[in-house]
Order: sequence, then C-alpha cells, then structure tokens
Amino acid sequence: MTALATFVQVPVTGVVDKGDVAWMLTSTTLVLLMLVPGLALFYGGLVRAKNILSVLMQVLVVAALAIVLWVVYGYSLAFEGGNAVLGGAGKFLLRGVTGDTLIPTPTPGVALPELVFVAFQGAFAAISCALVVGAIAERAKFAAVLLFTALWFTFAYLPLAHMVWAGNGWLLAQGALDFAGGTVVHINAGVAGLVGAWMLGPRLGFGRERLSPHNLPLTFAGACLLWTGWFGFNAGSALAANGVAALAFVNTLVAAATGVLGWSAIEGLWRGRASMLGATSGAVAGLVAITPACGTVGVGGALCIGACGGLTGYWGVNALKRHLRADDSLDVFGIHGVCGIVGALLTAVFSAPGWGGHGTAHHTMGQQLLVQAEGIAVTVAWSATVALLAFLVASKLVGLRVHHDDERAGLDITAHGEAAYET
Repeated sequence: MTALATFVQVPVTGVVDKGDVAWMLTSTTLVLLMLVPGLALFYGGLVRAKNILSVLMQVLVVAALAIVLWVVYGYSLAFEGGNAVLGGAGKFLLRGVTGDTLIPTPTPGVALPELVFVAFQGAFAAISCALVVGAIAERAKFAAVLLFTALWFTFAYLPLAHMVWAGNGWLLAQGALDFAGGTVVHINAGVAGLVGAWMLGPRLGFGRERLSPHNLPLTFAGACLLWTGWFGFNAGSALAANGVAALAFVNTLVAAATGVLGWSAIEGLWRGRASMLGATSGAVAGLVAITPACGTVGVGGALCIGACGGLTGYWGVNALKRHLRADDSLDVFGIHGVCGIVGALLTAVFSAPGWGGHGTAHHTMGQQLLVQAEGIAVTVAWSATVALLAFLVASKLVGLRVHHDDERAGLDITAHGEAAYET
C-alpha cells in the first residue's frame, strides 16, 4: 500500500507537522518545475525550430487547463468517496475544503492540510496531461489538443487515479503497488500518446527526411530540470518528511544515474558512440522506471530498475517504435509507456524483502507480479479506449491535424503568429 492510500474520506484530527507541510509544498513546487520549464524545454529542444513555440504553448496551456479542471471537479472524482472506480461529487469546486480540513499522513496522529494534498495531486494531473503533447507534436491542432485533454483527463486520468490511490479504489484493493504514478501517470500518458500518434498519422517527411532536434542544449536543460523536479514527484508521494521520503529520494537519485549509464552503454555498443540525447533520455527512462517502486524497494533494487529502464527505453524508441509504425514524435510511449510497464513489473520483484525491499501486498512474488500485470493491463486498456474515443470526438468537432501547408510553414507562425528565432 502506498502512502497516498492513507487518504480516506472521514473527519480527521491530529497534529499538523510544520516539517511535513513545508516538504509537501516544496515537493509540489518541484513537480511544477518538472512541468514548466522542465518538460516544456525538454520537448521544445527536440522539435524543429519552426515548432518550438507551439510545443511550449501546448505544454503550458494543457497544464493550466488540467489544473483548472482539477479544482472544479477532478479532485472530487479522484479522491472523494464514490465507488471502486470513480469518486463522488461531494467536493466539486473544493466544497468544504479549507485551510482547516485535514487528511491523515502515514505517521500516526499527524495530519496534513487537505489543500496541500489538493495542490500536490493537481500538479500530478497537469504533468500527466502535458506528457501526451510530445507524441503528437508538430502537426496537431491547438484546439484538438485542448479538447482531447479535457476528455482524457476526465475519463482516463481521474478513474485510474481513484482506482490506484483512493482508499476504496479497485486496483488498490487488489494489492497493486504504485508509489508515485507508474501506471496512473506514465503508462497512462504513454498509451494515450501512442493512440494519438496513430490517429494523426506521421509528420510530413517522416521516414524520408531528417526531422532532427533543433536545439539539444535546451533538451539537456529540460532533462536536468526534470531530474531535479522528480525528487518532489517521488519523495513527495510519501506525504511526509520521513524515512520513506528519504528512501524515495535516494532511489530517484541512483535510478536516474543508472538509467544514463545503461542507455549510454548500449548506444555505445550498438552505434559506436554514446550521444548526449541518449544520455538525457536514459535519465528520464530511469526516472520513469523507478517511479512506481521508489518507496518500497531498497537502493540495490533502484540501481537495477534504473539500469533496466535505460536499456528498455533504448529498445522502446528504436526497435519497438519501428514495429509499431507510429510517428510518436518525441517518444512518449517508447520511454514513459515502456519504462512505466517495466518499472511496474519490477516493483513486484524488488519490493520483496528477499530482494532488499520493504514488503508487498501479497505473500509471494508471483502473486504480486500477477497483481501488477493486472494493473498494467487495466491501465493500457482503459487509457487506449478513452484516448481513441477522445481523439474521435476531437476529430469530428474541430479536426485533429493542421493543413499540410501550415505544417510545412511551421505551427509557431500558422497557429500562434509568433517566431522563436529571427531569420
């Protein structure tokens, strides 16, 4: 059971620990740092110069839309009562949530202001929606991106967050382990991005022209900000400034490092040289892989999971991508989807006490693996179905793809009337 699962919808009393509050507010800020500027710069450097502003704009506005929807109804549907699949409507517009309402923390007798939890989880929802942008970059209509976001957030992200993290959630009741969002965030967004890439079709020139990143230093800066912000993403999911947060913090540190080394090693062996883009991608792959396990595995397990993330991420954005025949522009599925799946499965292995972990919900590793596989299957099926329907709705109402002439000219000018660079 994760720290997030301690949240229950009953009146809570307890002492508010100022250290916990300060850490959770800091963690929320770190998650926002991952989003803007981290993810925005990481994505922005990977596209062509004529599309960088469109990607920055999509990440920013998608995040803003998700945050607004979160406080209007998202928080309530994710965490307020309801049934095993979806929460209730009792806290629409944060009704009844004030600076005095509390939620429990893992520390007995210690509580956390509910508004802090609202903000922290809202940042999770925002970055999950923004991740999808990378798969459909350089050709999607701005209006279609926003409409898709609203639908996918409502019908995919919220139910899965409830099932995995709410006290009465279906997958949580099965014993699924997801400390900080391997299924809810990464597999969920990765699958949605893959569906979007199939629905929109490839970019003009894909497979015939070099669609190279235009500014790798921007991507490097974004990756470094992602790594920094990920400490809030993972360690903040402990909901307290305690030993579990410290464990998640160290695991996040070492998994990213072994992700870098794993990706660079296989790229060097396979291609004869290790690239900067590969090293930064390896860091993200290691971070994704450790996310579901960071609070339940030992440091040795984190080293292995991070390395596996780097290796499988390399496979995902190269061999698997060719087999899928999808122009996933910035490899959202290859990294977030694939490494999220690997991390969720390895959580069952390295959380076992015999492998240095801190225990699982089931007595045997085999049982826990089956439960983790069930969680992955539910996430993939749910996200893919909702994403397909959401893109179909967007296609009917506003159209998915910009005109080919606009795509050739670049979305910065044609969609937003601006240029990032003077020519």
